[in-house]
Amino acid sequence: MNTALSRSVLIIGGSRGIGAALVKRFTSAGDRVHFTYAHSADAANALAATTGSTALQADSADRRSIERAIAEAAERSGPLDVLIVNAGVLLSGDPLTLDPEAVDHLFTVNIHAPYHAAIAAARVMSNAGRIIFIGSTNADRTPMSGLAAYGTSKAALQGMAKGLARDFGPREITVNVIQPGPTDTEMNPADGPLHQAMHSFMAIKRHAHADEIAAMAAWIAGPEAGIVTGAALTIDGGFAA
Repeated sequence: MNTALSRSVLIIGGSRGIGAALVKRFTSAGDRVHFTYAHSADAANALAATTGSTALQADSADRRSIERAIAEAAERSGPLDVLIVNAGVLLSGDPLTLDPEAVDHLFTVNIHAPYHAAIAAARVMSNAGRIIFIGSTNADRTPMSGLAAYGTSKAALQGMAKGLARDFGPREITVNVIQPGPTDTEMNPADGPLHQAMHSFMAIKRHAHADEIAAMAAWIAGPEAGIVTGAALTIDGGFAA
């Protein structure tokens, strides 16, 4: 990893919510940050302008699109030091009636994309780099019906991180999963219709703030976490306790 102040950082899915908080956290540390967005061009361009980061359009359901974004980020800023895969799809409902195509899309974005992004990034990553997947506490606990596909996709990240941690260990590249619980974003607002039900499962009865998730990512990406790899680190207010 580049030990200088400025690192080369790519965030897959960075225009909103936790992704935007990640962009702000790493740019505020002086890092050279690229981030991808799928559809929210206005939000992405505004974030890039205010943070000094670079927005790259990429579809996480398209492996080649993600690979191109990784190659472009490395070409612009040099070998990657940090990759964070934040893009994800949430789908809920009766598994007997959910659209199979929508389920396949969820698996493509939530499982295939992180895997292929990690492999492509490792090819252009400095030794002692960092790969971080943003997962979910639902990998460990699914207290509501209708989340089987989503929980499956997030549980897959645990096995992915363990396996890739072994594969990339000789280069001291760490691979970890951050597993947020309810977090105040457009997807899951703190005052949303299910907030009381979600808080009832929690020891600390509030949604997390996106910058709290970004702070954990900053630590995992830093020098103090060089021995942390293959881990699923939960930040959920006790949701899965």
